Amino acid sequence: MTNYLNNPASLFSVSGKVAVITGATGAFGSMAAELMSASGAKVILAAGNKVELENIAKRCQAYGNGVETVALRPDREESCDAIINAAVDKYGRVDILIVGSGKNDKAKIGEMSTERFLDVMDANVTQAWLIAKSAARQMEQQGEGGRIIFMSSIRGILGAGHGYTAYCASKSAIDGITRALGCELGASGITVNAIAPMVFRSKLTAWMFEDTDFAKEVRNGTLMRMPKGRLSEPEDLAGPLIFLASKASDFYTGHVLYVDGGYTAN
Repeated sequence: MTNYLNNPASLFSVSGKVAVITGATGAFGSMAAELMSASGAKVILAAGNKVELENIAKRCQAYGNGVETVALRPDREESCDAIINAAVDKYGRVDILIVGSGKNDKAKIGEMSTERFLDVMDANVTQAWLIAKSAARQMEQQGEGGRIIFMSSIRGILGAGHGYTAYCASKSAIDGITRALGCELGASGITVNAIAPMVFRSKLTAWMFEDTDFAKEVRNGTLMRMPKGRLSEPEDLAGPLIFLASKASDFYTGHVLYVDGGYTAN
């Protein structure tokens, strides 16, 4: 092991690494894309919206470290293989997978159709499993380890009384996959972890940050349990993400890292 004390900051370096990011047009995915690019990584950005994908790519290109886009969602095994193969064809390898794709669909159980429930499970669980499968296969072939990072939520361990049965179930499943894959891939030097935030600003949660009476009521009720006293921004996830993507987390695998302002501790 190299003497990290000569350059402690090097523990958190991803410079020269190849990072694949799904859901790259979402609030978390776009933050991850720019963070990896600004930190010296080459990025492959995958999402279904080609126009938004190109906009994110332009921001990443400003850092000059290499950007490739794939206008695909990880919704089929063939699509996942195509996303990973795009990274290999362009840069010869895959070092980091960041799974930012997913969705929510809120409805009380009596009002939610089976199709809607399964759609959430597919987007959040099956698609995450599929892209991890493709990435893990490539990383094992390379024989030099790697990083797989899922997006979980505090709702993986906490319920919610406003139509979250599908979402909570999906994030609990992600937590299980994280632990199981961490065990399965450990011998190959591949770490598997998940980031679990509380509410952070995105298109889906923007209403909670507004100045309406309803938003204030919901927000104040949430903040009563948050020691940090505020809702979070995507940037609050940047530090934990760099930790999980870098050498700093070499001995950290199979874990769910709660980035929630203390919500789950209270």
